[in-house]
Amino acid sequence: MSLLARLQTKGEKVDGVPAAKETAVESVVDKNEAPPSSSKKETVEKPVQKPVEAPDSEYMELKNLTLKYILKERKNEDIDNIVMDMDDIIQDILQENDHIQDISNIEKLKVELKNDLTGYGPINPLLLDEEVSEVMVNGPKMVYAERSGKLSLTDVTFRDEDHVMAVLEKILSPLGRRVDESSPMVDARLKDGSRVNAIIPPLALAGPTITIRKFSKDPFTIHDLVRFGTLTEEMAAFIKACVEAKLNIFVSGGTGSGKTTTLNVLSSFISNKDRIVTIEDAAELQLGQEHVVSLETRPANIEGKGAVTIRDLVKNSLRMRPDRIVIGEVRSGEALDMLQAMNTGHDGSLATGHSNSPRDMVSRLETMVLMAGMDLPIKAIREQVAGALHLIIQQTRLSDGTRRITNITEVQGMEGDIIVLQDIFVFKQNGVDENGKIIGKLIPTGIRPQFYEIMEREGIDLPASLFVEKE
Repeated sequence: MSLLARLQTKGEKVDGVPAAKETAVESVVDKNEAPPSSSKKETVEKPVQKPVEAPDSEYMELKNLTLKYILKERKNEDIDNIVMDMDDIIQDILQENDHIQDISNIEKLKVELKNDLTGYGPINPLLLDEEVSEVMVNGPKMVYAERSGKLSLTDVTFRDEDHVMAVLEKILSPLGRRVDESSPMVDARLKDGSRVNAIIPPLALAGPTITIRKFSKDPFTIHDLVRFGTLTEEMAAFIKACVEAKLNIFVSGGTGSGKTTTLNVLSSFISNKDRIVTIEDAAELQLGQEHVVSLETRPANIEGKGAVTIRDLVKNSLRMRPDRIVIGEVRSGEALDMLQAMNTGHDGSLATGHSNSPRDMVSRLETMVLMAGMDLPIKAIREQVAGALHLIIQQTRLSDGTRRITNITEVQGMEGDIIVLQDIFVFKQNGVDENGKIIGKLIPTGIRPQFYEIMEREGIDLPASLFVEKE
């Protein structure tokens, strides 16, 4: 019997009795053929969604009645007073609705009500958890959290899509931003600077999707990055000297590699005497200097007008007499304005961009300059890049979830039509330990950068041994 015929007979009755699974399997695999070796099978484990218990109907009724009462009768009162009176409010509602009897977990109800009133609903505990670095809401019934670089599915759920939208509205309303069918994507931030991205149906098929990248309440310092293993003490001293010497520095890397954190640390080395202008899509940088002007882009209104882009803000910042310009992320035609600023007296500027390597970052800058709509020859663009940038710091999120600086590369100038890059420090991987952690460190290549003379003119003295690998 052919294989097709056997498959067609799968599941048919044999002597009036439905065929068992074993019979169906045997019908596919010929008896003369040896079954495939189980040792050679490759299985891919798929994340299994945790079963979610449906909330008790009486529990949900009590919760909804309590929220309805608070929003109607006590909407003008201070939230803290409402939270203090929560026990009395719940007891009053239970007395008025004597058909609600079996509510076993009043404490859980109080926590959920408090999160809805004072925080961001069900995800509030995740946002308060210091070990969680990222929260991902994939519709109402699937919420992921990242801890130590690893994603895991949580038991947090929303009632429905409207509940997710209510939390999203609570995030956006203080910022004057909106999300609806006409504008279904939005970038925003929480009060602590944590980055928020949201996309809703019809673009998001699983329901409203929210991605929150948390920021530390206390900004990370260079000592924290050394402690995390992101870089070594020698490299920390080097990049600190580069910022103090007013070199133009670009931090490149992939999504989630820690570019903004590194940019924030680099910005902390800027002198308190400098006037700093920061430009971002959503204000995330946490600078401690006194003279900081923070600028933020604005999306178009409901009529599609009034948008203010990064490029608009870069152009405007040049009229604000900045000593330093810090751009959260360069992704389009603003690259041309940034490079021109760096080439016309605004030394010490800092920026980030997406790339897989320093060489790739240079190529992407060329492409982004072309996106400005200027019909410039490639050689002219490369001369702009080579003349503007001094240093590219490449950051990478490794396979074990750790974030490391993998290259500190000098932009040395032009040779013919090619931009010359030279690694000053590179990450050397030595292996992987029994826990899957990557073993390695950033080491010097033995080459002293050409801008070393600029540092000396600025009175910054770095020992030559810094550029030699220690045995």
